[in-house]
Amino acid sequence: MKPSVLVTKRIYPEAIEILKGHAEVDYEATDEGLAPDALIERARGKQAIVSQLTDKLSADIIARLDASVRSISNVAVGYDNIDVPAATARGIVVTNTPGVLSDATADLAFALMLAAARRIVEADEFVHSGKWSRWTIDLMVGQDVHHRTLGIFGMGRIGQAMAKRAAGFSMRILYTGNRPVETDVPAEFVDKAALLRESDFISLHVPLNASTRHLIGEPELRAMKRTAVLVNTARGPVVDEAALARALKQNWIAAAGIDVFEQEPKVNADLLACRNAVLAPHMGSASIATRLRMSTMAAENAVEAMEGRRPPNALNPEAVAAWTKAAK
Repeated sequence: MKPSVLVTKRIYPEAIEILKGHAEVDYEATDEGLAPDALIERARGKQAIVSQLTDKLSADIIARLDASVRSISNVAVGYDNIDVPAATARGIVVTNTPGVLSDATADLAFALMLAAARRIVEADEFVHSGKWSRWTIDLMVGQDVHHRTLGIFGMGRIGQAMAKRAAGFSMRILYTGNRPVETDVPAEFVDKAALLRESDFISLHVPLNASTRHLIGEPELRAMKRTAVLVNTARGPVVDEAALARALKQNWIAAAGIDVFEQEPKVNADLLACRNAVLAPHMGSASIATRLRMSTMAAENAVEAMEGRRPPNALNPEAVAAWTKAAK
């Protein structure tokens, strides 16, 4: 008998076809997805779940999943929506989709940086509204990006992709994190204080965890240059949104480009009111090719787990070892 899989929300059809070739598929083909109780009920008898970042799979929910569930395949590189230790304790392997979205997310981060620095959104609105009546010497003047200093929090795959783009603009690149890493472009490892103090632009590329929640708050924003631009394409809670709104309104920093928010899809009202904030609806990986590959990679991870093999993107491979032990 074929294994079975629950897909919690609409994904690209190519991923569904991959799953159908190996399993019975229970597909919630809507953008609303499943409430927790419905997800738990629909997961009964399933060997795999294909989830998205809006599925909050807490320890409580994982504890209530049917014993048949052996994998959760997240259609995202981030996995802060899943309690991985709780899954490991239940022998559930958790996978993500790393690598395939690095370039797309870095593209979006760089676009936000350019848009905020050069006031592109304001300028577009200015022209469309019919307010443009003449050229003046300081009309929509912004800041140069080339030959300036970019500070990167988190020099992983996406951070390094961002650094490569910055090198093309002849930027000086600083980064901070747990330790120095080898990079393809010249970049200087510095401590957090130096990065905040010296950077003209700061881009965030860290995972969300206890140590990075409100990594950027009022003290950090006050330590930045008054001309600095902050970019966040990581996770919303990495930045204290209320503090950022104050920083933009009171000119502690010059501008921000933000793709992720603390309580998505809700956005802090004060932040929405800031004309010097370029805001996007969590679209870092939103290219057709990237979202398609994320969907199919998650499906491939689920197939590997359902067929008893270790998925290539297992976040907790020790859970796979638990299957072997249980079989014995």
